[in-house]
Amino acid sequence: MKYAGLADDPKRIKQERGNPEDFRVMQQFTSETSARNWSSRMLGQGYEKDSSGTGWKYGYTYSMRV
Repeated sequence: MKYAGLADDPKRIKQERGNPEDFRVMQQFTSETSARNWSSRMLGQGYEKDSSGTGWKYGYTYSMRV
């Protein structure tokens, strides 16, 4: 499964998810509105929402096998 999320501390999310090889910080945001819009676009592209992060400064993606 592919996941996308928002967080102020993406390094923590990466560690909590077991350091996925394809973990990427895709974008840094200056407003919550633009961050939420990015998140909506990623969900529209087939990503699942990862809501484990707090904040909205960085948008990240990764995948995990289930």
